[in-house]
Amino acid sequence: MQNFDYQTPTRLIFGKGVVEQLPAVMAQFGKKVLLTYGGGSIKKIGLYQKVLKLLKDFEIVELSGIQPNPKYDPSVLEGVRLCKEHKVDVILSVGGGSVLDCSKAIATGACYDGDPWDLISYKVKAQAALPIVDILTLAATGSEYDCGGVISRTETNDKIGYIDEHLFPVVSFLDPTYTFSVSRKQTAAGIADAMNHTMEQYFVEDATLLNDGFCESMLRSLMENGRKCLENPEDYTARAEMMLACTYGCNGILALGNSESGWPCHGIEHALSAYYDITHGEGLAIITPRWMQHILSERTLPRFVKYGINVFGIDPSLGKWEIARKAIDETYRFFESIGIPMHLREVGIDDSRIDEMAHHIAVNEGLENAYVPLDEVAIKEILVASL
Repeated sequence: MQNFDYQTPTRLIFGKGVVEQLPAVMAQFGKKVLLTYGGGSIKKIGLYQKVLKLLKDFEIVELSGIQPNPKYDPSVLEGVRLCKEHKVDVILSVGGGSVLDCSKAIATGACYDGDPWDLISYKVKAQAALPIVDILTLAATGSEYDCGGVISRTETNDKIGYIDEHLFPVVSFLDPTYTFSVSRKQTAAGIADAMNHTMEQYFVEDATLLNDGFCESMLRSLMENGRKCLENPEDYTARAEMMLACTYGCNGILALGNSESGWPCHGIEHALSAYYDITHGEGLAIITPRWMQHILSERTLPRFVKYGINVFGIDPSLGKWEIARKAIDETYRFFESIGIPMHLREVGIDDSRIDEMAHHIAVNEGLENAYVPLDEVAIKEILVASL
């Protein structure tokens, strides 16, 4: 078991109607609020109007139009400008993980005099950040309970996971009813995203029985409740458990004491969505079983056997290699069964830039340090297998 130093300062307020507590929570941090959101879905469900009513005594500055795979330019830069110009006290992120990731980059950039990309690219260490409160409307990324975010810079095809202790939201409001209107496509992508977050922490060299149990039950919960959410989008119990599972995905609790994994599927997918702007969860679902097939070996076999038996209930009396291969097949079939396209060509990616992406990943993602080290040749093989 590895040494660790762990702290999460985020307050979770979970359940139906909890957003009514918003004015009292926001008042702790000031009166000038940057309200961040995406393409307008919060207006369709009435949440935007509710937030403005609840915050009628606050000064609100708005930043709308934040995209999936949030962009450094214009969203981060515009948010930083608004915060500085209006002397914003606190950011309120209303939406999914992309809105919140963007808000995190804005929060540190607003407290920095230089180019915010210096912080995102780790050229400079952040010294401070504006407090962030969020109201989550999509269960997927876990950004509501962690200190990371992912930002894309289109002109350089960079998609960087930005992690810093200043990026924890101070308060996250989680009302599962706000996820009822999420589309089948985004619900399925959220399931895949959270499952991969869990797998990235499960497939490691040194793991504990306790953490394995956490991860295995997370995966079973996400699959069972995810299916229920797709069958009945207003199943509160299923939406609630899925939301909480997604929240646990990236804040580190699943991996305390484990060795590092390197998050190879995320490293590969970041290039796919940086180059082609595809849906992150779909990209992960496509890559994951191909990565599994690539790394299956005598060394990794015991992990796949345990995964197959404890997650999918595969007969333990079968041969180890048969169990492992069935586990990979079951992973593929589950993603396929919830409607995710399982080939890169289905999401608009052909082989024309495979070499370029493989090189970009090998140079920038540090996958030589992954659970199973991946060089440029290995990365290309995974990408080609995913076509």
